[in-house]
Amino acid sequence: MKFELSDQTCLTWSGDCLVVGLSEAALPLSGPLAALNDRVSGLLQELIDEAEFTGKVGTKAVIRVGNDVRKLGLVGLGAADSLNADSLRRAAATAARLAKQEKCASLGLSVPLGDHDPALVTQALVEGITLALHQDNRFKSDDADKGKTTLETIHLLELPGQEASLETASAICDGVILARELVSAPANVVTPETLAQTAQDIATAHGLDLEILEREQCEALGMGAYLGVAQASDLPPKFIHLTYKPADTPSHKLAIIGKGLTFDSGGLNIKGAGSGIEMMKIDMGGAAATLGAAKAIAQLKPSAEVHFISAAAENMISGKAMRPGDILTASNGKTIEVNNTDAEGRLTLADALVFAEKLEVDAIVDLATLTGACIVALGDDIAGLLSDHDDLANAVATAAETAGEKFWRLPMEEKYFEGLKSIVADMKNTGPRPGGSITAALFLKQFVESTPWVHLDVAGPVWTEKESGYNNPGGTGFGVRTLVQWVLGM
Repeated sequence: MKFELSDQTCLTWSGDCLVVGLSEAALPLSGPLAALNDRVSGLLQELIDEAEFTGKVGTKAVIRVGNDVRKLGLVGLGAADSLNADSLRRAAATAARLAKQEKCASLGLSVPLGDHDPALVTQALVEGITLALHQDNRFKSDDADKGKTTLETIHLLELPGQEASLETASAICDGVILARELVSAPANVVTPETLAQTAQDIATAHGLDLEILEREQCEALGMGAYLGVAQASDLPPKFIHLTYKPADTPSHKLAIIGKGLTFDSGGLNIKGAGSGIEMMKIDMGGAAATLGAAKAIAQLKPSAEVHFISAAAENMISGKAMRPGDILTASNGKTIEVNNTDAEGRLTLADALVFAEKLEVDAIVDLATLTGACIVALGDDIAGLLSDHDDLANAVATAAETAGEKFWRLPMEEKYFEGLKSIVADMKNTGPRPGGSITAALFLKQFVESTPWVHLDVAGPVWTEKESGYNNPGGTGFGVRTLVQWVLGM
């Protein structure tokens, strides 16, 4: 599939499928749309009438035209005054799926530019189309699309000269697709070693620096919290430190940390029936987003230096497993009473946060599929954002809004740390059930001394069971676009 940035309009383009984005305000037809209706002998108005098309978000319709345009499609953009980058992504996704469904080899997409920046419109359209058409069929023996007409060329109409935006969108989509495929793969395919090899592939392809710390090196650094989680598995842990450095003096020095539990059995506090244990392959969604962001950032070459970190491991059951009641010592010397082995992600993040701060970075962002409590609070589509540093929290939230990923800031209520206090150690790894996402963030805060830090709890949005917007069932790659936007904005 390739993109063409065309100076043609909906009045001049010819090909398999012409799709026009219409807002609610575009009806009744006037101006260029009325001219398009004349071009297709009134079939545009006929389509609007027969489909009762209103222009509302998510609506679509298609009709056979013939001649120089075989099919004519419509996608709804909603209210004209609420049109933004993400509604354009979603409309583009709808258009692409419509063209594919109609067995079209070429698509001409026309959306009203209005006062919108053509560069941002181009990026949004490319992202929506690319992500909507991505299908992960690696583990199916029969390819359902084999032999079918495939969408080969997408012409973005009235958007000539936007090659830079096309390249930006393509790099970001590369990262999102990598994250999707890592999350969707089963735990017998994606292991800590696989994540390390993925980091190596990125480093080799794009000239990044890579350090993989083995168990013995982590022991020497005192990473008792991380290694406590990893000790039950037959698969060795891999502490991944991938670094992008700009050609010139960096404008900022940043760290991104992703939770990298490639499978979480719950440990001796095993996940029981109905717990979703079969889905615990997704517990490395934070690491997947981190590596996806690394792949994109390596291509986009921002001015900031970025450290991508993941303490990759499995949380398994064996005679070597950490036990409830064990006391672990993290690499900053703080002791942790393990009162629940199924709250393991925060233990791995603890040592990763200490490691990142020792790099003397200007800011740290961590992503983790950390708590079911965040899903209870915010649902499957919205991630939690927690921080006691307003400027950094606002910067990440702004990046997320631009990227079209939904976050909601939760309070860092210090009083809730009372629930983490232990009579035998500095803290416990879990507190009471209420406010579980907040207490998890307060636990992590104990391993960051003074560096501005944001914690993103992405437990809900990293996976979807159904087609939605530009996401297909499976891993979503959530977080990649926010991270990239944040770094590019620094």
